[in-house]
Amino acid sequence: MSTDSNYDLVVIGSGPGGYVAAIRAGQLGLKTAIIEKESLGGVCLNWGCIPSKALLKNAEVLSYINRADEFGLSFDNFHADYSVAYTRSRRVVNRNTRGVAFLLRKNNVEHIQGAGRLAGEGVVEVSPDGQRLNAKNVILATGARPRTIPPLPVDGDKIITSREAIVLDQLPSSVVIVGGGAIGVEFAYIYRMYGVEVTIVELLPRLVPTEDEDISPILERSFERHGINIMTGTGVTGARSGPDGVAVTVAKDGAEETLNCEKVLVAIGVQPNIEDLGLESMGITIQDGSIQVDDVMLTNVANVYAIGDVTGKLALAHVASAQAATAVEHMAGLETQPLDYGSIPRATYCNPQIASFGLTEAQAKDLGHDVQIGTFNVQANGKALAMGESEGIVKLVVDGKYGELLGAHMIGPEVTELLGELSLAKVLEGTTLELGWAIHPHPSISEMLKEAALSAQGRAIHM
Repeated sequence: MSTDSNYDLVVIGSGPGGYVAAIRAGQLGLKTAIIEKESLGGVCLNWGCIPSKALLKNAEVLSYINRADEFGLSFDNFHADYSVAYTRSRRVVNRNTRGVAFLLRKNNVEHIQGAGRLAGEGVVEVSPDGQRLNAKNVILATGARPRTIPPLPVDGDKIITSREAIVLDQLPSSVVIVGGGAIGVEFAYIYRMYGVEVTIVELLPRLVPTEDEDISPILERSFERHGINIMTGTGVTGARSGPDGVAVTVAKDGAEETLNCEKVLVAIGVQPNIEDLGLESMGITIQDGSIQVDDVMLTNVANVYAIGDVTGKLALAHVASAQAATAVEHMAGLETQPLDYGSIPRATYCNPQIASFGLTEAQAKDLGHDVQIGTFNVQANGKALAMGESEGIVKLVVDGKYGELLGAHMIGPEVTELLGELSLAKVLEGTTLELGWAIHPHPSISEMLKEAALSAQGRAIHM
């Protein structure tokens, strides 16, 4: 690999934004280097999306074992070893990171270990060795880290974030999870399937509060049946660690209560990694802790781009990857299309899964749309019942005048896999008419989309 310090592109950060940008640049013939201070793949591949999905698969298998009698299965002396689940998750991680390293080599991208920062126009400095790279273009893809709050002083031992939680090889006997968003409910499901006493504390009135209002009650009922304690509309006012665990003080409607647990998981969102990048000296605009970018991911400084969580747009891996392609193709002189952040799919992988894109029903009404709703219940789907799953709904938010898909909100088995079809329908400007026309295989989970589309037209067949 060349050690010449002149590059068409230097990428700082190798998560699903950074490594995709570097690979795409290599494909387009740009001489590219990528700087990473930890492990290739960033948080997503190493401590986030990928290992958590491996652990969730173990939890799903365990959920079926917990209802084995329903399937006519019986056994003695069953034991669920979480350390094996953890080890399997790290094997999955290692395979993915090796794959990223291979793809970088294949596309002639130079991988430089260290921390990169802007050191003047067209110059990137790498610490700790002080190497300086000349770059025609720079992409900042430094991601984000778990957000913390003063009442919950993270110590990495008893009070932890998802970063520490993902590498635990032994589970606590009890945990308080602060935050009922995607990360919180995914860990709640994993822990509960392994018998941990779980309490979720959410400040807003319902779990997954950014989802459509019809989704939250279904998840809450499911979690309560599993024995997960849910405290919504509740704030954390303090936490005190001791030799036996943590005493968490919470308040709801002016009344305080103390929750005792072995560990606390803080899952209240993320904050962009903008420190030590040389942004101030370059005059790069920062707003609300995020790097500001335009439609092609350019900052206010020429030839300096930013992508992924650091932009504060949507903290999702596939958003970072889409932004990466946009940025690189722009610098290569190709035509690009502005990203429609409102139509980007969102997935939560607890069981039942949650999948959504676009406007909720309330948002669509607030914007003045003539809203029609199409729904289909999971319990009316033959494939779902055959799988032993009956919880959930598919809900389509539709413009009543044209049949345009304004949003989709789903909770149920494998519904995250339905998002691709809905995204394609949106891109192709499809309506509920086309979605209802399309022949879906029977029996399949995807039939619920067709039925919900027909429901919006008053033509549902199976419900």
